[in-house]
Amino acid sequence: VSVLISLLRGAGQSSSELRALAELIGPYGMRFLSENLMWHVGSQVTELKKLVAENMDTLVQLRCCRPEQRPALLPRLTAENVLKRMTIIGEILSFRAMAQQGLREVFSQHCPFLTGPIECLAELVTPDTDIQVTLSIFELASAAGVPCEVDPALVAALRTEGSSPEEEYKVSCLLLVFVAVSLPLLAADPASLYSPELDGHLNNVHCLAKAIAQLSAALFTVHGKNIETHLKEFLLLASSSLLQLAQEPDKARARNQDSIALLLQLIVAESSFLTLDMLESCFPYVLLRNAFRQLCREPPGRAPPH
Repeated sequence: VSVLISLLRGAGQSSSELRALAELIGPYGMRFLSENLMWHVGSQVTELKKLVAENMDTLVQLRCCRPEQRPALLPRLTAENVLKRMTIIGEILSFRAMAQQGLREVFSQHCPFLTGPIECLAELVTPDTDIQVTLSIFELASAAGVPCEVDPALVAALRTEGSSPEEEYKVSCLLLVFVAVSLPLLAADPASLYSPELDGHLNNVHCLAKAIAQLSAALFTVHGKNIETHLKEFLLLASSSLLQLAQEPDKARARNQDSIALLLQLIVAESSFLTLDMLESCFPYVLLRNAFRQLCREPPGRAPPH
């Protein structure tokens, strides 16, 4: 993970290195790298499911309760571990996205006559397209480095055999609830400060956006459920939780409230199933605009020492 963090912080230099890597190991090597990364994501998801199972009763209550009832339930959760594992997943997926971009550039150079048709084929996929056909097209596109709405490699890594589909679906829903209600905890961490220079958070929690968007799309594709509906539910719950943070009497727990609020916009930007209009319906966009303006005005001295 430390290697991924250093690569993510030096993304400009890393992009040329990853192009060189794609050139060196070729498409089969890049596929092996992708499968290896997805195995690590799958391992983290397995641990996340265990955490959901341990907190099942509380999460069921949080999913259905009124906002004013949440403060009494939240202390029962082991939320820090969930956020750490989701951040690790986001770092892995961010690295893979950079690797895929390098593959796409190399592929375009070597096979320019194939790039256009593959991209057009991926764009023809609609929500009405058969899921197996969709995944086959996305697998082809992914092999060329073209980004897809649903990552076929991630779907393959998250498929589980022998488990109850209903129970697995319930756990997937509650995992999103777990993450949504836990986001305000990040505001207390001094390293959660958003840095305009880095265009990210100092502790890499901006990678949570990619983890939430891609993991949701893959999980609910596995279960054959509507991705947009579940991401809307997540957005509503996360927005409500972050708006409650403004009423937190302990200022230390809300010290980076503006930085964490920006995660909502990042999540919408990462997901093709969400729009800014959906975000506006549950979290006033003016608050995000003011948060970004305030963070850009903050003196550099606020950043925590490394």
